[in-house]
Parts: sequence; structure tokens; C-alpha cells
Amino acid sequence: MEFNSENAELGRYTELVGVYHADGSLVGELRYVWGKIRGTAHCALCDITHGGIREKASFRACREGLPIPLRNVHLDERDPDVQAATEGHTPCVVGRTVDGEWEMVLDRQALEQCGASVVAFEQQLTQRLQG
Repeated sequence: MEFNSENAELGRYTELVGVYHADGSLVGELRYVWGKIRGTAHCALCDITHGGIREKASFRACREGLPIPLRNVHLDERDPDVQAATEGHTPCVVGRTVDGEWEMVLDRQALEQCGASVVAFEQQLTQRLQG
């Protein structure tokens, strides 16, 4: 998917941060895997970005093709300002505006609608960034 800069709000954001609904520590990762097996843990962003334990090549290509830097973090890896903007709303993708404020770009529902598809994620993100 290609971004159309003519009608994009790309200048609105300086960076994007995807926040997983899981901790990134070894214990956190094991807890998530065990919960996934038992059906008690779920993260739509994890399903989009990872296949098994590795990042999907298609997601890596998507991220590298974005005109704005995108980094993904776990709950225990959030900066205080990202934590404040996302607390209770994970998984999600937020964007830092040119004014330094954090805005919700894709919420939990939008990520769920992607159904683990990188293509659907890229389409949702493109629509949001291009208005």
C-alpha cells in the first residue's frame, strides 16, 4: 500500500508507537504464551506483527515502508508519556503529534478488525493517516 502525500495528515505525527497487550520480560512472554494456549490471553497487535515467536516478514516490510517511524513496545517497556496515553487501551497504536501530544491512531477494536492480517493493518493505518 502506498501513501498519498497530497491528502495525507502525515505531517501531523512525528512517530508512531504500537503497544502490545503483554509484558516483554521473559516471565511476561511466558505468561502470555501460556495464556494464549489456555485461551485467557489475547493481543491483536501481537497477532498482526508476529507469526509464532518471530516477527512476520510482511510486517517488517510494512513498517519499513511507512513514512513515519513505527516502533512497537510491550506494556512494561512504555515511556511514561506513552503509558499515560495508552493505559487501559491496549493493544493500540498511538501517534506523537508535532505538538508532542499522543493521540490514538488505531484502537483495540481497529486492530481486532484486522484479523491478524498485515495487509488489513496497513490499510487501516493508511486510512487513518490519510484522513
